[in-house]
Amino acid sequence: MRYGLLNIGLLVWAGCCGAARAAITPEQVAQLPPPANHPVNFLKEIKPIFEVSCINCHGRGKDKGGFRLDTRETALKGGDSGPAVLPGRSAESLVMALVQGVDPDNIMPRKGSRLTAEQIGLLRAWIDQGAPWDPQVNLGRVEPANLKPRLPAIPPAPKAANPIDRFLEPYFAAHDIQPPGPVTDRLFARRAHLDVIGLLPPPEGLETFVADPREDKRERLVERLLADERDYAEHWLSFWNDLLRNDYKGTGYIDGGRKQITQWLYSALLTNMPYDKFVAELVNPTPESEGFTKGIVWRGVVNASQTPQMQTAQNIAQVFMGVNLKCASCHDSFINDLTLADAYGLAGIYADGPLEMVHCDKPTGQKAELKFLYPELGAIDSKADKPARLKRLAEIMTQRQDARLTRTLVNRLWQRFMGRGLIEPVDEMEKTAWDPDLLDWLAEDFAAHNYDTKHLIRQILTSRAYQLPTVNLGEQHQQGFVFHGPAVRRLSAEQFRDALTCLTGAGYSSPAVEINPSLTARLAGASPESVRAALVATDPLLVALARPNREQVVTTRPTAATTLQALELTNGGTLADLLKRGAANLLATSTATQVDLVATLYEKALGRKPTGPELEVAREIIGQPVQPAGMEDFLWGMIMLPEFQLIY
Repeated sequence: MRYGLLNIGLLVWAGCCGAARAAITPEQVAQLPPPANHPVNFLKEIKPIFEVSCINCHGRGKDKGGFRLDTRETALKGGDSGPAVLPGRSAESLVMALVQGVDPDNIMPRKGSRLTAEQIGLLRAWIDQGAPWDPQVNLGRVEPANLKPRLPAIPPAPKAANPIDRFLEPYFAAHDIQPPGPVTDRLFARRAHLDVIGLLPPPEGLETFVADPREDKRERLVERLLADERDYAEHWLSFWNDLLRNDYKGTGYIDGGRKQITQWLYSALLTNMPYDKFVAELVNPTPESEGFTKGIVWRGVVNASQTPQMQTAQNIAQVFMGVNLKCASCHDSFINDLTLADAYGLAGIYADGPLEMVHCDKPTGQKAELKFLYPELGAIDSKADKPARLKRLAEIMTQRQDARLTRTLVNRLWQRFMGRGLIEPVDEMEKTAWDPDLLDWLAEDFAAHNYDTKHLIRQILTSRAYQLPTVNLGEQHQQGFVFHGPAVRRLSAEQFRDALTCLTGAGYSSPAVEINPSLTARLAGASPESVRAALVATDPLLVALARPNREQVVTTRPTAATTLQALELTNGGTLADLLKRGAANLLATSTATQVDLVATLYEKALGRKPTGPELEVAREIIGQPVQPAGMEDFLWGMIMLPEFQLIY
């Protein structure tokens, strides 16, 4: 009932017509379809009718005829003409007269298709059964969640110094959890190296760290890793390439509908650009950063929801606000409160002229009213020129009052380091966090420290929570999530490839894009001997290990093992060539004995020496003297170990 049940009672009754409520006659009652003869399911049978036929006039912030269909209470209250729904008495309920069309001049819904006899029968049965309503359902547009800043007080937890742990101490107590002690220094060092710079810890540095007696050595290690500007930038390039659709080849580059932002992004990461400035330069782009908002011009027939302007709106909403705008790009969303008008309001800011709204590929004849997704944060002047509109949009999104911006990044980084977000999925930021106070405090602390991303990373990695032993994430999903510690994670495609380079010296020889020398000139030391995987074009091995094509925003990569991965890791030509080159390189450059060579490789790959049985097996595999084929087999066996492929 496009205006259905409710509009019914509303529009009609409400003053829309100005007619007084008239009693339905017995003859008219006889014309009504009979009630459905089964217990009606509100969520499955009634709510969909309301969403399609009613809420356009009586929900989502609208109350035509004084009637709102937000909750059961507002539905029963009625509108200007009185109650529309009388529980237990469908034949006497005004809504039935309206949807049945007793008065030809007052038929609901006023727009769209009339309700079918089956739908009217469902509504009758629902009313006769007492008009039950799921208390979790609110069809009105409620105030967006996680939008306004909030700074909770840090709990007085004397056992913890890091604010994260002070929030988690009462959380653990409430869930009857006794956290174990932290992981060993070796595990922590490997975890921190891979998380901050994406590389395995070098053996000599690892042993120095383990032997360091200072109590704050873990904090010192995190600080040193964050200060490694080149490796930090080249590691986090992959994370942001996924989010910002930045890649080195693919759809869109041929026809000019896509543009790289690698130089800009590399510079932003290298200099630790404040996040508010980072976002502002993407939303209101410079020539160097416009690739993010330059939507792909797809070849062939394009759906209206995938025009470049709409892609831009979708990208901004997902990356920076943690919300899915794709449904609302075709019609009012069924998964959140965003509407078609919201999507076109944001897309229109990037249009060169008035943007016509298209509903499910059918033009509506209506022009978009320019606005940000959350007008509460500020207005956009529709009469301003495009540069002024983009500047204003950047101001609105990066102001301190936009806490969704900071919460979204906090959540993404927490998911990155812990395996699961404070809110999950990470693109559904309207949901409630499993610890809202922790999320809100981290977001406000991040903003208070001038949107310093490294400060946020430091805060998380120096917490006891980050240093807890890992748990199996699958077990945490049983019957509701409760945080016990970081989840076991797999190496990303780039981490795996860079780890193999560290192990064998067989790296990439040239990048897909040359970084401007002016950016790297500020870095001390010689240029790296090999190119990091983040800077190369995708190859079959990287594809198998889940590097995406980045034609769309990718906020999380799949973690489940696939058949493609199994095939590529066992019989793939790319890996086979790498192992062959790696074995040859090791044999050509190493003068170590068989035993020392095995020990060195164990230390590089796993951060430890081999056990006695491991050493004997390795010696048997590589041969004496060491054989190239044997070395290839040994390297393959090493990188197939869960101890190598997983972050514990």
